[in-house]
Amino acid sequence: MLLFQAKRGIAKRPFQLPVFIAATGIEKMRQAYIKKENSKRSKQKQRGCTQPKMGKMDIDYQDLHGAFFKYQTKPNLTSHGDLYYEGKEFEVKLREMKPGMLSRKLKEALGMPDGAPPPWLKSMQLYGPPPSYPCLKILGLNAPVSPGDSFDDAPGEWGNPPIGEEEPLDRSKHWGELEEEEEVEQEPMEDEEIEEGIRSVDTISSTPAGAETPDVIDLGRTQPERQAERLYKVLERKEERIATGTLFGSTHTYRF
Repeated sequence: MLLFQAKRGIAKRPFQLPVFIAATGIEKMRQAYIKKENSKRSKQKQRGCTQPKMGKMDIDYQDLHGAFFKYQTKPNLTSHGDLYYEGKEFEVKLREMKPGMLSRKLKEALGMPDGAPPPWLKSMQLYGPPPSYPCLKILGLNAPVSPGDSFDDAPGEWGNPPIGEEEPLDRSKHWGELEEEEEVEQEPMEDEEIEEGIRSVDTISSTPAGAETPDVIDLGRTQPERQAERLYKVLERKEERIATGTLFGSTHTYRF
């Protein structure tokens, strides 16, 4: 609500009676009554406060009935869920004008002939569409130009073409979809190439001269065989006698 409080008092219009109430003539009668009250003296005003006279602004019953039951119009109401703030009914609602449409007066002020691009088109091509209308179709920006026009940097032309305009968009694939790997077919080697490879391998010796390769190579990874160990061992029990005078004694012991 603090945001809407800043609009309080900005271009606030004086109160005006609705048309169907002003048609009864009550406003003229009220002005005449106020003018008559201002011409009175102070004693007459004090006497009017203590002994007021009623029925001075009587209006015909038929006029009141016609104002509220015959000529009354529906006031402007906010839509469901819309927030009302002070002065909202005085805001201008442009129902005929739409974003992107230029009026005749604006074109004449800018010196734009019919079918010419607006002077801010090159800026939008550089910085993008308006942030408030990101999906707005603008000729030369995110929509094709009319036939017969071309893109050019000269003044009064349509500027640079959009990036990737000539490249078609591939919308058949989804974002993040894995691409299938292409299998490369290996060409079969000819017999002559195989024989040349075998000869080149035979000419090169992988072992130096004088070294002999043993039949069995011990890498040190094999462990010596261990005798099977028992899971437990029964200790030998030995009987003992409790000596006299001992506080803690046992009748038997075990031999380790």
